[in-house]
Amino acid sequence: MVQEARRPNIVLFFADDLGYGDLGVQGHPTIRTPSIDSLAEDGVRLTSFYSAQSCVPARIRLMTGRYPVRTGIRGTSVGGRGGIPPEELTLAESLSEAGYRTGMVGKWHLGYAERRFLPTSQGFDSWFGLPYSNDMTRPWVQTDEPLWLYEDADRVGHPVDQARLTVRYTDRAVRFIEESGSQPFFLYVAYSMPHLPLHPAPGMRGRSAAGLYGDVVETIDASVGRILEVLRSLGAEDNTLVVFTSDNGPWQHPPERMLQDGVRPWHVGSTGLLRGAKATTYEGGYRVPFVARWPGAIPPGTVSDGIATTMDLFTTFVVTGGGSLPDHPVDGLDLLAHLRGETRSPRSEHFYFRGSEVVGVRQGAWKLHYPAQVREGPWKTGEVVELFELDSDPRESVNRAAGEPEAVERLRRRMVAFASEVGATLADPVL
Repeated sequence: MVQEARRPNIVLFFADDLGYGDLGVQGHPTIRTPSIDSLAEDGVRLTSFYSAQSCVPARIRLMTGRYPVRTGIRGTSVGGRGGIPPEELTLAESLSEAGYRTGMVGKWHLGYAERRFLPTSQGFDSWFGLPYSNDMTRPWVQTDEPLWLYEDADRVGHPVDQARLTVRYTDRAVRFIEESGSQPFFLYVAYSMPHLPLHPAPGMRGRSAAGLYGDVVETIDASVGRILEVLRSLGAEDNTLVVFTSDNGPWQHPPERMLQDGVRPWHVGSTGLLRGAKATTYEGGYRVPFVARWPGAIPPGTVSDGIATTMDLFTTFVVTGGGSLPDHPVDGLDLLAHLRGETRSPRSEHFYFRGSEVVGVRQGAWKLHYPAQVREGPWKTGEVVELFELDSDPRESVNRAAGEPEAVERLRRRMVAFASEVGATLADPVL
């Protein structure tokens, strides 16, 4: 399987609710992830890579390269009848038009009630997976709608044996690679876990010192390892760009409904040094692990703290694959020269959303943040503007707004201008 150097195969691993600190290469003391760690050893690790506040916004950013408000998706759900608007050019559509074979396994979460919203109507030649999160079934969610496993546009399995889900995804990913022959391919592996509920594969339960959560992460690592081995055995390793990342931070302090079937309050992910978690706009909610490997193109063992986002994967993959970008504005930037170590990151800023509200911006090391007015629970905040210098204070522990009024005003003006540009609303903090 020999491809032109300018037309690599692309494999994207996208975990669900995996925290910034949940990999061995990210410093977790007990979760073992040798396969994912090897990608960092042989490639590049980005330490300021951003996804989104929760599942749907992260996936719409990836598939369109745009902030969700530009697409008309203004919250954390597409609703029961919604999906990617037809005027959007998806990542899979662009690569398919460029001659790629496109396949997806795993969680979609971008519309399912109508066939036109399913992956096979959005540019993917094949899909095997779940239409939404793995907790959307009893006893975790009180719903009478079955959690169906899909094959392309057809429902093929219910109930879903979640203990075998990751293994089945891996089997389908391997089959897709093996059947691609000499055609360049884009494979999107969107794991359904470690989103709760947790179901490690047979033989993996009890292997990790980090408990059930660690068992699931190590199951994912074993899946990554098997797929990497298939690439190696087929001679495709050197011409495949492989990326591993997550859709958002970990689901910490889960509600009581999730503490069933062996899940305990401590079976949750880690954000390492970072503050916050999934559904917050602190760094632990948005910043996620990122490693990429492309032998001969990306220098091994490199680390960068340059800002980059899930939206940038859209543009990077399309440009690298020889695809066409849409005519409308795209927020993603081409990261390839940065991943190759030739330039600094082309991105100088990143905006944080809560639903359709702009609540923060990072420029360089400075982050201006309008916290949600949460009065109870572990993420209780005040009603003040927050300014953090993230290089020296990644924990976001010291609010420096009072001593840096010029930085606050400069970043505030940028938030106002950006909200106007994309049609978003601006959070209204107490100054």
